Amino acid sequence: MKYKSWPKRDPVKNYFQLPNEIFLLGLSPGALAVYLYLLCCEDRNTYQCWPSYKIIGRAVRMSANTVHKYVCELEDRQLISTENTTVTTKVGLKRNGNLLYTIRPIQLALDQFYEQQLAQMDTTAERQQVATALALRSDSAHSA
Repeated sequence: MKYKSWPKRDPVKNYFQLPNEIFLLGLSPGALAVYLYLLCCEDRNTYQCWPSYKIIGRAVRMSANTVHKYVCELEDRQLISTENTTVTTKVGLKRNGNLLYTIRPIQLALDQFYEQQLAQMDTTAERQQVATALALRSDSAHSA
């Protein structure tokens, strides 16, 4: 039996990098799948791509509505931004085109995530202080 070697892969063309920090953001598995597909499609110079919800859904095995939900999650987390585009038909009519996705720097999403975490910690600390103060008041009212 003859040994058949696998073709060599060009690391620039066949792969894309995923920042390790993406796992700190607590994304849902669906949002992560959509984000990975957008990274796979993006132009490495402009950080943009424009696949339709249907194309993304086919690639990640989701409906277009589900893809839309996860795109909104990615926008909320500031991992991507989207812009509406228009297409002119052969007869000259303007129609809505696919969204133009821009992959944003991961650091912006991390900064927002950390700010939200700090705000949540502040809120939790305030609630704990109020609960302690109320417990002390009720204890002093019962002992009097």
